[in-house]
Amino acid sequence: MTMPVMEPGLDARVLKDWACAIDAGPFSSLCWGERIAFDNPDSLTLLGALAAWTERVRLVTTVIVPQLHDPVMLAKALATGDVLCGGRLTVGVGVGGRHEDYHAVGADPTTQTMRVMGQRVAVMKRVWAGEEITDSVRAVGPAPVQAGGPPLLVGSIGPKTIRSAAAWADGLAGTTLDLDVAKQNELFDVARAAWPEAGKPKPHLATSFWFAVGSPERARAQVHRHLRRYLNWIPAEYVDAMAPMTGWAGSEDELLAVLRRFEEIGTDELQLIPTSSDTEQLRRAADVAARL
Repeated sequence: MTMPVMEPGLDARVLKDWACAIDAGPFSSLCWGERIAFDNPDSLTLLGALAAWTERVRLVTTVIVPQLHDPVMLAKALATGDVLCGGRLTVGVGVGGRHEDYHAVGADPTTQTMRVMGQRVAVMKRVWAGEEITDSVRAVGPAPVQAGGPPLLVGSIGPKTIRSAAAWADGLAGTTLDLDVAKQNELFDVARAAWPEAGKPKPHLATSFWFAVGSPERARAQVHRHLRRYLNWIPAEYVDAMAPMTGWAGSEDELLAVLRRFEEIGTDELQLIPTSSDTEQLRRAADVAARL
């Protein structure tokens, strides 16, 4: 389950209520994404709070953009988060889809490539391994609880980027807009082939989609409102055109059927993305997940 970090009107109480409910529920992971030019919580600050508020679930960034951070400081922050949560951290990384986030932190948009992201990840791995990356008295710490650092997932929806990440990633943190199971399985097949070719074990296969549980009209309207807010860098008329086919909206039984279709193609984990901060949506989704 993903935290509702892109919803309006968040405060500490709402975030803690969601985190504690996710931790208490049937979910395997608690996820959250990163944006800069938006009014969402800072991802790394939130990591510290989530580590304190939860005890069971894995904490998964979906995703952090390394090019928006100094790689050494990012590695140090994530290692600290791994310590605080007792080794429950998984780090999803991606190049990001918005130039405005790069501009907001003074990052070069020309670095928005898989090649540069791979270079940043390599620096982070060196930090986590305790290597001296500069002339200093001590290596950059703390050491993460998980040897070698947290598992790394690549946020990608394209075969080329999946293949390029096989050398350093442990799996996928993808997303599906239209819930096309066959298309998703084709991407999984790319990973299934690329990881052994890179001498790696079977990849962790995860994808995600926006959801709303309720009557068809109300649930679809909820998804539409969320997309209008979240996809604010896209002209509104384009968002309106894609909204009827993007994400999922419907009843609990229909959501269960969708989850089972993804299960059938070997999906290891589905990361649901809420389109409301109402905990009733979380409760209904938990009821469905408990039936799997």
